[in-house]
Amino acid sequence: MPYKEPKIEKMYYAIGEVAAMFDVNTSLIRFWEKEFDIIKPFKNKKGNRLFTPADVENFHLIFHLVKEKGMTLKGAKKKLEENREDTINNFEVITKLKDIRAVLLEMKENLEGEGDADKKS
Repeated sequence: MPYKEPKIEKMYYAIGEVAAMFDVNTSLIRFWEKEFDIIKPFKNKKGNRLFTPADVENFHLIFHLVKEKGMTLKGAKKKLEENREDTINNFEVITKLKDIRAVLLEMKENLEGEGDADKKS
């Protein structure tokens, strides 16, 4: 049986890593941290913010509501406060549908590529 590298989950992410995940500036990450109570980074002795995977998931929710759905910060806060569970469920469904769409598009490209190869033969 071949050796598989174990997938190592990071315990903390630096602010630069989180900003890179969402392709935003670190200043926006700091701003969202102040605006949303659900983001609670650990700060080391130097004062550097260290975000947990749970914080990153919360950033995914905020990013989805604000950047993808176009909600205001006030609207996103209200949505997370009033029905967080529904918001999380909707976000998970949308994420899974995007993944399925990507797989289907890849399959379509592969099938079209095979069709082009058959024509050349």
